[in-house]
Amino acid sequence: MYHQPSWTQVTFAPDFALVFISQPENLQGKKLALDWHQIDRFLMGEAWAGSLIQQHVAELCDVIGPRWGGSPEDRQAAEYIRDQMNQSGLDRAEIEPFTIDTWDHAAVSITLVESGRAIASLPFLRCKPIDIAAPLIDAGYATTHEIESLGDTINGAVVLAAISPEPFTVAEPFTRRLSYLTDAGAACVIAVEPKTGGRMEYSSSDEWLNLGPRGDVVAVVKTSSEDGAYLQRSAGENPIIRVSVDARFFESEAHNTVAELTGTTHPERHLILAGHHDTVLGAPGGNDNASGTIGVMETARVMTALARELGVRPGMSIRFATWSGEEQRLQGARAYVARHYIEDALEQELKPLLNVNLDELSTGHMKGVVLHFPHLREFVQEQLDTMNDGLKCHVLDHMDAHSDHFPFAEAAIESSILWRWRFWGRHEDANFHHEQWDAANKLNTRELKEYAGQLARLLLRLSYIPPDEWPENPLSVSDVQKMIDRDAGKSHPVFH
Repeated sequence: MYHQPSWTQVTFAPDFALVFISQPENLQGKKLALDWHQIDRFLMGEAWAGSLIQQHVAELCDVIGPRWGGSPEDRQAAEYIRDQMNQSGLDRAEIEPFTIDTWDHAAVSITLVESGRAIASLPFLRCKPIDIAAPLIDAGYATTHEIESLGDTINGAVVLAAISPEPFTVAEPFTRRLSYLTDAGAACVIAVEPKTGGRMEYSSSDEWLNLGPRGDVVAVVKTSSEDGAYLQRSAGENPIIRVSVDARFFESEAHNTVAELTGTTHPERHLILAGHHDTVLGAPGGNDNASGTIGVMETARVMTALARELGVRPGMSIRFATWSGEEQRLQGARAYVARHYIEDALEQELKPLLNVNLDELSTGHMKGVVLHFPHLREFVQEQLDTMNDGLKCHVLDHMDAHSDHFPFAEAAIESSILWRWRFWGRHEDANFHHEQWDAANKLNTRELKEYAGQLARLLLRLSYIPPDEWPENPLSVSDVQKMIDRDAGKSHPVFH
């Protein structure tokens, strides 16, 4: 059944619904009739026929290219997104700079000392500088029982470990297993890439939920699946291996973009649709995350077109944001939450009623929305049901810190995500992220059109429900912290 606000009269017919909405006094008592059938047709049609996806992906991936947070390309991307948001007709579009704790590296190498054989190498993100020659120890999957069996031999050694979890056991994130190797005294870790064909992607050694920003984590350098297998075959004699990483940490200025379509009935309250525009070093970021960035831009475009062509604006305001620094501990989203929503925020304002995060959308067709907390599940599902497309609202089974929804969840803000981990029917190209081959061709234009239209439909429906009719979130910030502590170190969450 459609959720009926107290101020709304709803009439259903086989193919359309009319919603008569009481307007603010400045509309002099007039009523605006919303024909949802007409609106839905317009939004989906505009998402398909008016698409600027190809223009955006060419600019972001081909012209600008890799967009590491705090780099000149990060600013270039933010400026392009802002300008496109302004051109689409949003009420405001601006850049919010913030200081980012960033990192870069120059030369990196792995070499077997005796033979001089060079091994494929790529540092983990934020790997500390290192230059060491030490015996190579194979720790298998770096589980606790494997580490215990190796005893003191790990201390001061270069340790080889598979990123993939040990089969037939409860999966532990690699970041968690790295903490075990750190505590065992490993001098350096060589992580074996699970992808084949010489591909290597940047990984992180301190994912927020599993480890947090642990400053003493061991230096980690990745090698390819093929070279990793060679090292496994060679490790029995504990050869001396040299690992060298020339890296530095520094501060820079990074850039979020924030745009807004002002609401008509409750402009003081807002929803957020967001995704990160930054990439890892060297990656054009087609799937991760030009797909999510363009999803935000295109949803904004079709909603402003609706306002311009049919005169239909959202009830609550809708913010469209793209974050920098996602690949560096979610720093862009975290800076925005700190600036706007926490108790001592620089620009204190009411928290959004819902934040929707878009990350890696080359996953197949849109299938629904995944909430962090359960309180809005039935509420959002009611709106999805009016769309009559079989879209489902799911809830994560535990806290998830893998993308920019997490800083909002930490602040006890209702948050949700559309992401590659969440839905079945993944495309083969969805496996490209954090690597140089995540190029423009990994983004699926047809399905991004669907996302833009469906998200516009959902956000518009949600925006017309008065804030006081939304289910109250019973969780405090301290409640959420207890949930984080409970789930820290667990494997990737599932949803139900």
